Amino acid sequence: MNKIRSALGSPSYILTTLDIQSATPPHLSPQTKMAKPKPSLSFFFLLFLLLSLTTTPSQSFVHSHPKPAPTSFIVSSCRATRYPALCVHCLAAYGRAIQRSDHHLAQAALIVSLARARSAASFVAKLSRARRIKLRELRAVRDCIENMGDSVDRLADSVRELGRSGRVAGQDFAWHMSNVETWASAALTDENTCMDGFGGRVMDGDLKVVVRRRVANVAQVTSNALALVNRFASRHGTVTAAGDP
Repeated sequence: MNKIRSALGSPSYILTTLDIQSATPPHLSPQTKMAKPKPSLSFFFLLFLLLSLTTTPSQSFVHSHPKPAPTSFIVSSCRATRYPALCVHCLAAYGRAIQRSDHHLAQAALIVSLARARSAASFVAKLSRARRIKLRELRAVRDCIENMGDSVDRLADSVRELGRSGRVAGQDFAWHMSNVETWASAALTDENTCMDGFGGRVMDGDLKVVVRRRVANVAQVTSNALALVNRFASRHGTVTAAGDP
């Protein structure tokens, strides 16, 4: 175990604005592709979170500014997730930006999930170069690399699409949210598929332990994000439907 960890070094948590905005999701309508919306509050909120996730505070800052306590809104919202304690832990630092917005809460949850998926994908990729890796382990690792790459792509699509949902209502809102839910659910499936590749006693060993532990955490965070997305879609969809003529 120690040999594997020392060979890997520290995982990367780099998440850039370019990565989020680099591609257009395949299911967008022509009207959506041609639109050039003005920067909105959601855009600046997204940028704030991206900067927060890519910035490592200095040691002195950590000591002088302890992690903020989660807001009551985050705590109550996280009760709708499968892993509420993990949900609160991941989102507590963004309480001031989230305020009491279901939309911002779902955005934050997806972005945190994307950051962790990227980190796990990088971690697993390094494992393929570990010494003394067995052939069956190498095959499982390579499959997992592909799975996690797909998960990252789908979560990035979800983040972009959720940003667009804040500017529409009615049927357009439902269409955007359907895309978000589909991609986030597919990302969760990819993560579980990666772990399934290490199933069975024949795969027992340090490699199986470290991969499944790392990816399981990502899957739990993604599960929570999907629950908060569903919650936002349900609550906001009801409001917009009631206001439609």
